[in-house]
Amino acid sequence: MGGCDGNGNLHEEKFSAPMPWIGMYVAAASFACLIAMAADVVLGFRYHKLWFPSKFFSINATTLTLLGVAIKLSVDLNTPMPNNHDQLAKLSSSVFICTAMSNSMPSLGAMENEEMFMNVIALGILVITLIVNICIQIATGAIFVFWNEHVAIMFIMFVLLTMLIFSAIAVPTTKNYLEKKYNNRHQLALKEGANQIMKAEKLREALTKHWVMAHTCSPQFVMGRSVICTASGAFCLLSTMFLAEVMLRTLVMTSSFKFCSGESDYKLTTTLILFTQAVAVGVGTIAPAFRWFMAINFKCPKRGSISVKKEFEIEKYWIQGLLELKKQPLTLRIKSRHYRKLAYEARNMLVDICIAMQKGIVLVSKAIRFISILFVSRIYLCCDIFKEWKIKKFECNTGPQSEQNQRPDFSSYVLFLEGEKALVEFMMRTNCNATEYWLQKGRKEEPENLLKLLQKSTFSQSFKGLAEFDSDQVPSLDSEEPPNCWALPVVTLTSIALALSSNNTCSIEMLVDGLNQGLVYINAIEDHLDHKSDFTYTRKAANIVWLQVDLYHTWLDVDLKNLSLLGKSPREVLKELAETSKSRFEESKRKRRDKFGCVMDVSPSKWSVKELASNSMHRICQTLLLNQTCDDRLFEALVVMISDIVGACLTNSQRVIAMKCFNSKIEEREATVRHAVHTLGKTERILEIVNKGIPPDLDPQQMGCIDEWRLSHKRKMIPSTFCFSSDSECDGSPLLVKVISPQHKCGV
Repeated sequence: MGGCDGNGNLHEEKFSAPMPWIGMYVAAASFACLIAMAADVVLGFRYHKLWFPSKFFSINATTLTLLGVAIKLSVDLNTPMPNNHDQLAKLSSSVFICTAMSNSMPSLGAMENEEMFMNVIALGILVITLIVNICIQIATGAIFVFWNEHVAIMFIMFVLLTMLIFSAIAVPTTKNYLEKKYNNRHQLALKEGANQIMKAEKLREALTKHWVMAHTCSPQFVMGRSVICTASGAFCLLSTMFLAEVMLRTLVMTSSFKFCSGESDYKLTTTLILFTQAVAVGVGTIAPAFRWFMAINFKCPKRGSISVKKEFEIEKYWIQGLLELKKQPLTLRIKSRHYRKLAYEARNMLVDICIAMQKGIVLVSKAIRFISILFVSRIYLCCDIFKEWKIKKFECNTGPQSEQNQRPDFSSYVLFLEGEKALVEFMMRTNCNATEYWLQKGRKEEPENLLKLLQKSTFSQSFKGLAEFDSDQVPSLDSEEPPNCWALPVVTLTSIALALSSNNTCSIEMLVDGLNQGLVYINAIEDHLDHKSDFTYTRKAANIVWLQVDLYHTWLDVDLKNLSLLGKSPREVLKELAETSKSRFEESKRKRRDKFGCVMDVSPSKWSVKELASNSMHRICQTLLLNQTCDDRLFEALVVMISDIVGACLTNSQRVIAMKCFNSKIEEREATVRHAVHTLGKTERILEIVNKGIPPDLDPQQMGCIDEWRLSHKRKMIPSTFCFSSDSECDGSPLLVKVISPQHKCGV
């Protein structure tokens, strides 16, 4: 059985039979890492982030597992690897881990402190295990060529691991420091802009300021431009050069290396692994190398002007965390005072060693950057001279004041650490137009169906449909009424429109498509403005009901499409929906009875989905029956009401966009501001429409509540009914809602 025959002889060849499949598994893991690193490179170039944030290839459980599989050949202690591609595959696995560490270093900034330290410890265990295994293989002869290169790569691997660990130590300090600077800087903006409606131009300027602040204090960008991270790019590039040099020598000078005869148990999969990892190393080196060059770029804005003393000053934030740790008392409970003292002194001695190592790593990194600047700054100096010559040559065509000089100065909003003053000039030269890119991108993605829907609103009359979809004259189904949210009345009105749409197929499709786009913004607005969570259940009911209406054209299992095809008059349809909703409400209420037959008292804001939806349907249907006298134009009246409610809700968009900049974690802030700019680009034309309908007596706090809007209308309007007519009294417009007194009726 297995690898043993009947005579007790062991068949060793059967144990190596699965090895090619294991090799395929290693190649697949390496390919997955390659795809993740390539995705980060593509995103970096696409969004002009040449410091390449680690979005897909970051230090986490998934990546560490893939790396553990990908370096299988380097930790394989006893499998024969006789050929050149076998030995090269072992070396490529070692270089691959160097590339992975350097590539993913910025991701440390995007993690919470505990998560970051756990991931760094896991990576450290993996790297130390790899180094020990390579040493064993060199000693046993499993690695019999390229041992000089292996030693060099192990040294680079250890240096990169040390850099990564000590970079992680400084991350909490830099986050806290930049968070304080951000909060101090935007306090004025919070007071001026968070609770008022800003004009679009002012909002764009505010978003640009917040983007500059959010971008420059983004933890990944802070890590990516740090001296240690950029120096790691130089070491990563060096390890890649080692691999490239060995592969070229092996191809060109085959006779110079003495390889063994025979075949590896992995067979041809070692060639596949070597190819995949070599490509991964090449792609993975792009990001670290660019970070290195970008650091040189912004560190020498005045070409050739370099202060040696300032270059080698060690900023306080590198060791601030360790100094604070040294001051903290021990948490160990040791009874003996003598042993407590020994433990305290031992802890402090260890911290002192870490501080010395941190200073050493920072100094080495600064030395690498300084040497790089000495060489590369000469190239930049030539580029500057060429640019100045080009500007002088063509200055007659640019006019007395260039566009760059006319651009607002946001330099005071650039947040930087100690020793990073050059970042201000660098940001002003390169990245201040990022908000314009996202605005333009948003403008190309305008919700066209929503725009068409909003054009039917009565914004010139402050969205008066808000006051007319629900009447106080309709008796309540219960003793109390739940609070109104924005989404549920819109969903209910659309359900009624579907039930009346037998001859309006195109119109109902446009209505549903427009509302699908509008509900995205309505939900976002309610997420930000519902601070007390009063509308949680109501909003949940709206979302559940809309899912069924949108996909199946049903409302609480009532087939709306079938109802529209029965040939009933609009008044009959409304009566049927009102009765059905009342019965559903009573049915749901009965389920709330306890074992003694008493109905359990539940706050109206926490009613079930069926009760909230039924109550909304009953009230709206009864209101329409009470006011509606022109059955043939009811569908158009419903469209106007829906448009009015959506439009009134969207007047809060600018306030919500501003709030997004103020309320977000430091790790999420840049993406939040970018999303806010993108949203502003998509809704600029919408805001132009809806802002015309804002009542002067409503402040921004009241505008977020639909009941406040309705109260504002009730103070102004007398009881009215809808009249849609083609005569001169109704202006002949099929989409115009005309308010008339109850005594003036259109013909039935």
